[in-house]
Amino acid sequence: MKQFIYETMYILRSDLTEEQVEKAITKYKDMLQEQGAYNLEIQHRGKRRLAYEINDQREGTYIQMNYQAPPTQIALLERAMRLSEEVIRYLTVKQKVPKTTNTDTQNQSETVAASVE
Repeated sequence: MKQFIYETMYILRSDLTEEQVEKAITKYKDMLQEQGAYNLEIQHRGKRRLAYEINDQREGTYIQMNYQAPPTQIALLERAMRLSEEVIRYLTVKQKVPKTTNTDTQNQSETVAASVE
């Protein structure tokens, strides 16, 4: 199955406590890892003012996740976010995994060999 690099940005309600925010982040991180995602990076972007009101919310806590996963995983994650009352918006962007060529691999190994000497 073809692998892609994904970036998911989601916004949590601003009235959640820090403990509830951490619990939500852990929930989605664990969900991804259980379904086979790897190279998972999570960035807590903090509380910010929204450009426009969403569900009577003027602020939200932004979370960004970068990861590699099978395409079937994304539907499960987005369904969980759609059903959750703590997530007010989410967006997933897909990118192809860059292929490394033999010259790239040789250049990296030459750099490593030069730094060892």
